Amino acid sequence: MNDIEKKTAIYGTAHEFLVMRNLYNSAVKQLTLKCEILNNEFNVLYARNPIHHIESRVKSPESLATKLMKKNLPLTIESAMENVNDIAGVRVVCHYIDDVYSVAEMLERQADLEIVKRQDYIKTPNYNGYRSLHLDIRTPVYLSDRTEFVIAEVQIRTIAMDFWASLEHDIRYKADKSALPEGINEEMHECADKIAEIDRQMQDMYKRIKASEKKAEEERKAQELKWEKLK
Repeated sequence: MNDIEKKTAIYGTAHEFLVMRNLYNSAVKQLTLKCEILNNEFNVLYARNPIHHIESRVKSPESLATKLMKKNLPLTIESAMENVNDIAGVRVVCHYIDDVYSVAEMLERQADLEIVKRQDYIKTPNYNGYRSLHLDIRTPVYLSDRTEFVIAEVQIRTIAMDFWASLEHDIRYKADKSALPEGINEEMHECADKIAEIDRQMQDMYKRIKASEKKAEEERKAQELKWEKLK
């Protein structure tokens, strides 16, 4: 089945597809806004942002058709909405590993969100070395005459994890797989391990710097208090 046939198969009617796409676009906007609000609050409270940047997308009809075909499912809008959890996707790229879990915990605490599935590829990396925290989240979308509940996938990862995943995708999925030199998969996994170690090292350095700053501030305040008592 070519792309044109896939597109025709998944559309249903043009109106039905536009209704579905608007629904998932709305879910993406809502989850993105939630993350931006959390990031802004962190900046106000702690003078730093845990989130480096946010990306989002809604799957194309071609991608949906391909995914449904792999699962041997009907090529319909109803089937896609029922069986595909990542029609809407939000990628939250954080500075440090601790930030990934902090953002996830803040989302998990929100009363209007339901965590349908949680996959921690940081603690247990995927077979190819991929690392990220995935949350399948059911979020309400408030429309003019009703509320729809939509499942979207939120991927939370560090800058280092995103760097590796982007290049791995470029090599593994865009390159001619039959022309890949022998040993490339092993090298990609080795690179993932090296980048993960650098990720941990950068976080450790950040923690040591913050601890040193805190100690210096406490010593300064103690000295000021001492001088005040001597006056």
